[in-house]
Amino acid sequence: MAKTHDIIIIGAGLSGLRAAQLLAPDHDVHVIEARDRVGGRALAHTFANGDTVDIGGQWVGPGQDRLYDLIEAMGQSVYPLHDAGERLLLNRGRLSGYHGTIPKLAPHVLVNLHLMTRRFDALAAQIDPVSPWTHERAAEWDSMTVAEWMRRQAWTREAFEVFAVGIGAVFAAEPHEVSLLHGLFYARAGTSLDTLISTTGGAQQDRVHGNMAGLADRIAAELGDRVSLSSPVSRIHWHDEGVEVDTPDGPVAGRRAILALPPNQAMRINWDPVLPATKAGLWLRMPPGACIKCVAQYETPFWREKGLAGQAVAPQLDVRVTFDNTEAGKSAGLMLGFIEGDQARVWARRDPAERRAAVLEAFAACYGEQARHPIDYVDQDWTSEVWSRGCYAALMGPGVWTGHGAYLRTPLGPVHMAGTETASAYYGYFEGALEAAERAVSEVKAALGAR
Repeated sequence: MAKTHDIIIIGAGLSGLRAAQLLAPDHDVHVIEARDRVGGRALAHTFANGDTVDIGGQWVGPGQDRLYDLIEAMGQSVYPLHDAGERLLLNRGRLSGYHGTIPKLAPHVLVNLHLMTRRFDALAAQIDPVSPWTHERAAEWDSMTVAEWMRRQAWTREAFEVFAVGIGAVFAAEPHEVSLLHGLFYARAGTSLDTLISTTGGAQQDRVHGNMAGLADRIAAELGDRVSLSSPVSRIHWHDEGVEVDTPDGPVAGRRAILALPPNQAMRINWDPVLPATKAGLWLRMPPGACIKCVAQYETPFWREKGLAGQAVAPQLDVRVTFDNTEAGKSAGLMLGFIEGDQARVWARRDPAERRAAVLEAFAACYGEQARHPIDYVDQDWTSEVWSRGCYAALMGPGVWTGHGAYLRTPLGPVHMAGTETASAYYGYFEGALEAAERAVSEVKAALGAR
């Protein structure tokens, strides 16, 4: 016989955990997670010396008030990403320094990049992030990719390539994989493209002492035995009176459920009754981005001694962006690099030792011979993580928003939608995961209160 609860929450990422935390004081809540850990796309690694680092999502910035408040409420604190010193551009073998967000390039290329960013953000500002498909130009923008728009705006190949680095850093995807409407929505949901690519004052401003993954662990500890791990849901049967889910430990029933999974994982579940074509059509067209997050640990953050910020842009390398990821108060230095989009899919198939060598080669190209000799190293291939199969978030190509977007947040009977992919604010970010949790909780409370 099925164990019965008020609300079942499927997925113990930050969205599912936050939904449970909000509901637990007044309701019998049960969280079911396929992994043997909580956190979803938040994950930490411990180096040999005992230092830790987020190898999943890690940043929080201005405007992400829900996340700042939750970090404080759970007894953690933030510190700013190191952002002092000169940044680097490695372009066609030439290494140059610059300050600010835009690399040092020929004047006409700089003007072009500035105009492209301004035009992109001007279009994004027109979007209603709750219903982007309602814009009068939605069909036009959703019929083209970001790459097509870039080709119309870029005066030179150099401007196109540098702008593409920014798109890759934001979406973990190539510009041709993302519809222009989705790109504009994503930027608007996160304030602007300029905000999403910026450090101080932007989405990469702060990090969390004790890691973002530690935030998930603290919420789970508070929830206690309300959370079941290593329990993938194989089937969801829903009807007017409630929902029943099949797990390895047996069936679990609830009056309501919250689904807090990325779309590609929701499609792995056997739905009874079968998914409506509207919802299935949407989820099938929302593949995740591709990213391998790479962190090298050194005795010290030696690049700071050279007056460098640890931030580099390298359009022709496999590692196209780097950051100084050193935790405040720690002596060991951490250099972070991302392999994204097409290159992530290539390197996911290669030998990990070969990948490590290539990453360190890229670091050395920017920061010198010392970068070849870390004291420790870790990378996380999110395309191969079985319960994510990609990150940072699901993408929408041409036609998806206008054809299916209206069904993004609609419940399936008693099953309500959470997860960052259903957010209208900071879609793809942990802030979006929290916003989606709050909305789903509000829906559930209204439904239970009406009965």
